[in-house]
Amino acid sequence: MLLHWVLAARLMAGGECKEALYSGWAQNFVVDQVIFEEQTDHWDLSIFENNQFGRVMCIDGTIQLTEKDEFVYHEMMAHVPLLSHGDAKKVLIIGGGDGGLLREVLRHDYLESATLVEIDAQVIEVSKKYMPMVSQGAFDNPKAKIIIQDATQFVRDTTEQFDVILCDSTDPEGPGAGLFTSEFYADCKKRLTPGGIFANQNGAPFVQKEEIRLTFNNRTPHFKHVSFYVAPVPTYVGGFMAFGWASDQKHGVSETLLKERLKRVKGKMRYYTPAIHKASFALPQYVLDAQ
Repeated sequence: MLLHWVLAARLMAGGECKEALYSGWAQNFVVDQVIFEEQTDHWDLSIFENNQFGRVMCIDGTIQLTEKDEFVYHEMMAHVPLLSHGDAKKVLIIGGGDGGLLREVLRHDYLESATLVEIDAQVIEVSKKYMPMVSQGAFDNPKAKIIIQDATQFVRDTTEQFDVILCDSTDPEGPGAGLFTSEFYADCKKRLTPGGIFANQNGAPFVQKEEIRLTFNNRTPHFKHVSFYVAPVPTYVGGFMAFGWASDQKHGVSETLLKERLKRVKGKMRYYTPAIHKASFALPQYVLDAQ
């Protein structure tokens, strides 16, 4: 993590931001303009402008999202679980301080509340100031409840129940490590209503097979149905991005029913379709082998 920040801290217009997550392989972003750079209480946070991808958020030298392709990730993380459930009234978002997932969740009119638990208040404030196109005012929605707290403590201590829990976290290291443990998944299970769904960011399985294996093994003792679904997000290198899935109910929803449920969601999708929803659960063999 220190190496990542040494590289990110030297951002300058006309230079490059190098993301070196994997041995022998890196991706470079041209930095057209440095927008923000600062160490918060938890992260080394930077935002810069790139001609191809617009504004880019980087935490500890790792690309978190870009203005141009964040919609793929956020639509798939929000609408696959919510439309599979079909009647979620209360949603818990863990992480997601950029507000993109909150934006998508709040498109469901029947929703009563969306609680977002973020460990770092500055991520929210910086995102609202420098990347407002991502949250699009979601933080000010009266249905949104924002809590600044370690999410592992929140799910352990709260007595509130949720229909869907979405964990939009960093990778399983540093402050994000606790969000991939068996104990955390057990606590999330206790916070779900009957038939509730848990979904999370689960890495790029082609290069992070150990993360697939870790979460599958840690979730299986607590849920009857544990799986993954996938989507291609251009700036998350390594092929597919995987989303973890866990529930005690199978939620085998037809494409026809998904189309009906989609009518209740405000606005037009840019990536999600009912057909893609169904297809996203058809996993490559290398993902199945990693479980």
